[in-house]
Amino acid sequence: MATQDTSVAAQSYFQILKAMILIGGSSLVNVLCSIVRNKAMAVLLGPAGVGQMGLYSSIIDLTQVVAGLGVQSSGVRQIATAAGTGNIDWMARTATALRRTSIVLGIIGALLLAALAQPIANLTFGDDQYTAGVALLSFAIFFQLVAGGQLALIQGMRNIASLARISILSGLCSTVITVALVYIFGTNGIAPSIVASAAAMFLIARWFGRNVQVNRTVMSARQLAEEISPLLKLGLVFMVSGLLMAGSSYVIRLIVLHDNGVIGAGLYQSAWALGGIYAGFILQAMGTDFFPRLAAVASDHEACNRLVNDQTHISLLLAGPGVIATLTLAPVAMWLFYSPEFYPAAAILRWICLGMMLRIIAWPLGYIIIAKGSRGIFFWTEAAATGVHVGLAWFLVAEFGPLGAGIAFFGLYVWHGWLIYAVARRLTGFRWSKANLRLGASFIASTGAIFCATLLLPSWQSMVIGTLATIVSGVYSLLHLIDILPEGALPRPIRTWISKSA
Repeated sequence: MATQDTSVAAQSYFQILKAMILIGGSSLVNVLCSIVRNKAMAVLLGPAGVGQMGLYSSIIDLTQVVAGLGVQSSGVRQIATAAGTGNIDWMARTATALRRTSIVLGIIGALLLAALAQPIANLTFGDDQYTAGVALLSFAIFFQLVAGGQLALIQGMRNIASLARISILSGLCSTVITVALVYIFGTNGIAPSIVASAAAMFLIARWFGRNVQVNRTVMSARQLAEEISPLLKLGLVFMVSGLLMAGSSYVIRLIVLHDNGVIGAGLYQSAWALGGIYAGFILQAMGTDFFPRLAAVASDHEACNRLVNDQTHISLLLAGPGVIATLTLAPVAMWLFYSPEFYPAAAILRWICLGMMLRIIAWPLGYIIIAKGSRGIFFWTEAAATGVHVGLAWFLVAEFGPLGAGIAFFGLYVWHGWLIYAVARRLTGFRWSKANLRLGASFIASTGAIFCATLLLPSWQSMVIGTLATIVSGVYSLLHLIDILPEGALPRPIRTWISKSA
């Protein structure tokens, strides 16, 4: 029985790791493109220009969440469910409803942003000189929402290869377009570059969407309404989460902007972008692969809890060394990815790294709430998290400047981690496995020790200690992954090395 349980656990670890490699690998090229793009923006525009681009991005994110109504996320679930039954007619109806809904929402979102461009510009920047730029972003909203329908269809059909190609091509196109337009037009090229990048993503998604084999169907208005209804009902759950996250991000940037100017906003934006790069691989994989798997076993509390523990275990092994490395090399990262003007953002980045470590631990627990369909609990936990995050930022930014925004992110997950654990404990009787308690404690302690070293020791000493900790944690994670994965899942050179060592 113990051997069987070990085999099941090994297969579970392998499935999680395989999904992360597929999704994270495709994101790696996109991240490299983002690094090049950020470096170019830092050199060409400076902190003020990077801050303006970050605020434009926040406007787009918030508008897209509101106008999109969560249909892209719910569309993935609906398409996957229909495809799983093998019902070709149902799949065709769902795909048709998804595409038409995305187009309508894209038009509504674009018109909404264009109509409110002036008050949004005044609220964001303090005057209306950016009104034209905000209005131009309405085209980006249309392209992104319509492309979202295509992406949901491709993901729902589990065509991971196409998603990877779309991600890579979109990242490459966005980098070339952004650098070219900003180089030619300076800050006046920021908004056009965002629109052109969105248009490129739309064309790429549409091209790959043509390869998805879904029958065309003629639907009456009543049939269309019946298909759209579940899309919107499920989408509202995802929309609430996205709206609260985008809204808090937007408000915190406004707080930094109003207290410290555009340069302060640029420093915070640069630190936030770097802090989320590595952890983003893990979190993206959870949204793409882990959530559907968890939803399938949500009624089986034992299986649900085991899957959450497995996901957390692999996530910590993969994320821990990367977070420690980012924390250690924060000043080098700011120089490498941006410019010397961004050195003050290194302190912000370190606080964000502390928060990211806790986020990796808490994130899988949050999916239990959605998988169980506990909409009320989901809403109030997200609302409370938003209130705590914004409240901490409002108080700490006034005291510490942009650094306070990084401290607020860490404080959020100190509080949110305990809350979400208590909720998961109530819903499924969840408990951390002993292995996760040991692993989590070791990575949290290591991260905290390196952080303290950066505050108390000279720069070169803390960097040496942090580099050693990165190497040790990286080697430990690699050896532990080799130990828990099925031998057949390992690459041949590693299998050969293990057999020789034995």
